[in-house]
This record gives sequence, C-alpha cells and structure tokens, in this order.
Amino acid sequence: MSGKISFDDGAAYERGMGGWSRVAGDIFLDWLKPPPGLAWVDVGCGNGAFTELLVQRCAPAEVQGIDPSEGQVSYAATRPGAAGAHFQVGDAQALPFEAARFGAATMALVIFFVPDPVQGVAEMVRVVQPGGLVAAYVWDILEGGFPFEPLLAELRAHGYTPALPPSAEASRMPALRALWQGGGLERVETREIVVERRFADFEGYWASGTNSGSVKATLAKFPAEKLAGFREGVRARLTSAADGSVSYTARANAIRGVRPA
Repeated sequence: MSGKISFDDGAAYERGMGGWSRVAGDIFLDWLKPPPGLAWVDVGCGNGAFTELLVQRCAPAEVQGIDPSEGQVSYAATRPGAAGAHFQVGDAQALPFEAARFGAATMALVIFFVPDPVQGVAEMVRVVQPGGLVAAYVWDILEGGFPFEPLLAELRAHGYTPALPPSAEASRMPALRALWQGGGLERVETREIVVERRFADFEGYWASGTNSGSVKATLAKFPAEKLAGFREGVRARLTSAADGSVSYTARANAIRGVRPA
C-alpha cells in the first residue's frame, strides 16, 4: 500500500473525514477564541468542512479557501453553511494573495500534506497582517492519533505498509513548534485536541474508514478469505458498548502564533 495520497472527491471525503474534521475544528476554534470581523484564509480547505465552521462561528469579514483539488473546491462551493466564502484552486506553497491581506491564516488537517512545510508556513506568515494569527491543527498520525488508525494498524499486522502523508514528521508537536518559531512567529502556543466519536455500530465506522483513498484501494485487492478476519481485527481495536455501538478516540496537535508587529 503505497503511492501518493490525494483527495479529489469532496463527497467521499465528507463521508469519511468530514465528521471528524468538524468536531476537531470546533475544539480548535474554542481554543483560538478569535475576535469577530477578521479576514481569514483557509489554506488546504479541502471540501470546506472547516471553512464552514469559520463562516458559522467567527463572524468573519472575509473567508478565502484554497486547495489544489478542483473536485474538493467544487464541493466546498456547494456548502450552504459556507455561503459568502470564496474558493479557488491553488498551492499552499505559493498563495495567490498579496502580502498582509488577512487577519488570520489557518491549515486544518493539512500541513503534513504540504511537500515543503517550511514554505507553507512562510506563505501563511506573508499573507497575514502584522499582529495577525497563524494557526493549524493536524492529526498526530505518527503516534496513533489518526481517526482510522485501527484500519492502518490492522493493515500493518497483515504485512501491508500504509501510505503516509509526504511530510508526516510535521505532525509531531516539536516539529510544529520548530516550524512556527522558524517562521518568525511570536507567542507560540500548542495544545493537544482529543476527539471521541461514537458510531451506532461497527458498520458505521467501517464504512467511514474504508470509503475512499489508499485504504479503499488496498482492500479492493485484499484476499476474500482474509477480509472477515481483517474486519474482526479492526473491530477489536475499537471500544465496543453493550448496545452494539463502537467508538474511537483520535488526537490532533494544534499550534498558534502571531506575526510580529
């Protein structure tokens, strides 16, 4: 199981990661406590799950979402809750905005997908005004914090090597802090975000975790006689309740800093 990880289907991403993204995003915004009236740029906005939270919760003056996937951007533009936000295709390492345009720049579950995280942070700093906020959160994928870690762990147990984001090391808290401090940001703070989601039954979790991406492609080639055992292995890694529901706790690392005045 290898190759480039890409997200081109906004609806598929919503079925798999959308719920996790919103729960983590709410906690992230509770922590940031941003003032109303800011102009925001959501870098790597994907299908707009976090952008929608910015519109609904932050009373923004402006929200710009940018993502390399045309499919994701197209889906984001259909979100009723993101009405007023503007979406376009673009590169996190070369943002199509003038310097000091925004009051806040964010990356939600994105920085480990940026080929050069140093350049990605530098671009966020560039487009934020002096005194502006630069913040991000990312699944702690190298330490088991990914929402679908039970699937990845079971794949490893069966001899497969799950694909990792190209900059997976950037998900570690020390790496995030080094990126923010190296970008010249001040008042750098970090926190861990813990997210628990409960599904009515195992099938709910299974469907969300195998809905898209490299996991789905790998399982399509999985020997039929081994699939039942694989499913039971995943189930054993979840917390099960007497009513048949299952739950899993994911973790993300979050960071914030301020561009010097």
